[in-house]
Amino acid sequence: MGFCVAEQGAFEWHQPGLVAGVDEAGRGPLAGPVVAAAVILDDEYPIEGLADSKILSERKRVRLYHEIMGRALCCSIASASVEEIDRLNILNATMLAMQRAVQGLRLKPSRVLVDGNRLPQLDVFAEAIVKGDRKVGAISAASILAKVTRDQYMDDIDARYPGYGFAKHKGYGTVEHLAALKSLGVTPVHRLSFAPVAKHRSLA
Repeated sequence: MGFCVAEQGAFEWHQPGLVAGVDEAGRGPLAGPVVAAAVILDDEYPIEGLADSKILSERKRVRLYHEIMGRALCCSIASASVEEIDRLNILNATMLAMQRAVQGLRLKPSRVLVDGNRLPQLDVFAEAIVKGDRKVGAISAASILAKVTRDQYMDDIDARYPGYGFAKHKGYGTVEHLAALKSLGVTPVHRLSFAPVAKHRSLA
């Protein structure tokens, strides 16, 4: 799995046409997939309140999620599984999820703007923008779709694996989560390649 390193502002010209914003959710947790989204907004129907998903309340994220899904020109949400994370490493798995999200758009963009400083392998012009989820509306929209989708997944698996608190911490390495790993062991949704999980691997 390959990716490119890019610096913000490296390109001084912009191609005309559709622009897609791309972002991910779930690089840091100890469990669950990494989710990416790609969004092409409709300039004729602007969406108010777009921002980095991490600074929005859950209620506002969910409201914006539905507004983005209903008003954007097109959206695509994709993921890389726990197995892919363990096999490829989290960075390459994140790039794979982003690549899948862009490839899933029903309209092909002429330019893709990706949050961060690395780019997935794409067949269109792309630019990495550090803190792009705070600067570019389409990237903010993608961050919201990715986070709400992943949070919903973690809520769903909370019922399948009670006692871990997945609905609360969404898979991050909280004190509660680490205590559950110690007492209950590893589940199939945990990332065995992550150090706090690997120490309990013999219990999987």
